Amino acid sequence: MELIEHFEAARPRLLSLAHRILGSQQDAEDAVQTAWTRVHALGAATLDNPDGWLTSVTARLCVDQLRARARRPELPLLDLDFRSEELAAEEAFLRREEVSRALLVLLDALPPRQRVAYVLHDLFAVPFDQVAQILDVRPDAAKKLASRARTALRAGRPEPGTPAASQLLVVEAFLAAARGGDLGRLVALLAPGAVRTADPRLLPPGTPTEVHGADAIATETRAFAARIALAAPLLLDGRPGAVIAPAGRPYALIRLRLDPGGLVTRIEITPVR
Repeated sequence: MELIEHFEAARPRLLSLAHRILGSQQDAEDAVQTAWTRVHALGAATLDNPDGWLTSVTARLCVDQLRARARRPELPLLDLDFRSEELAAEEAFLRREEVSRALLVLLDALPPRQRVAYVLHDLFAVPFDQVAQILDVRPDAAKKLASRARTALRAGRPEPGTPAASQLLVVEAFLAAARGGDLGRLVALLAPGAVRTADPRLLPPGTPTEVHGADAIATETRAFAARIALAAPLLLDGRPGAVIAPAGRPYALIRLRLDPGGLVTRIEITPVR
């Protein structure tokens, strides 16, 4: 088989792998194309296992991208491009790939090596020996990285019928009201003395980092309806919350605190690290 045939046959799997690691369709496509360029330059004659090489090179490129992201400055939410047709296309991609935005943000919160070890081994059945080579660690260390990732991922997924699952229903109701611009419903879900705090890097210039009162928070939230069109509920450090993921990439986290009656008393918005 020619090298290009190996690549075309492996391309869907490589794209799926890169998307799970990077959380972005465009970044996944870029990584896979770069991997092909590098492997092609080596030539088929030098590769005894083209599929293995393509997987390894793609994974290493993804690790490099994850590390580079930590050095990028955040953009205010209003500066992000939220074209509706792009959101619809990304939603279709996510459904095809059967990857939820909640899983993407849980993966995104993992250290790069844990994330790569989990995706490669648990989702794509790459042997730990190969995972270890990709990450430049010993096989037992690769196993520990994947194990730690599993533990962290389980912590973000509540069992049905538990208090945490009930709290996520409040988050879902809040997000639905925000998407629909339902001011009355938003106010009803908020405690009268609720407080919204946000990292200033996520806010347009002049926007206060704190907003007090149900009416003020509901009005502001409705103004950001398009920005949370791709938000998904999940547990964050055991607390109810959501992730804002434009273009499929986890960008900002929303943490909610609830009173015993289920009303939202505090909303904290922070960037995904």
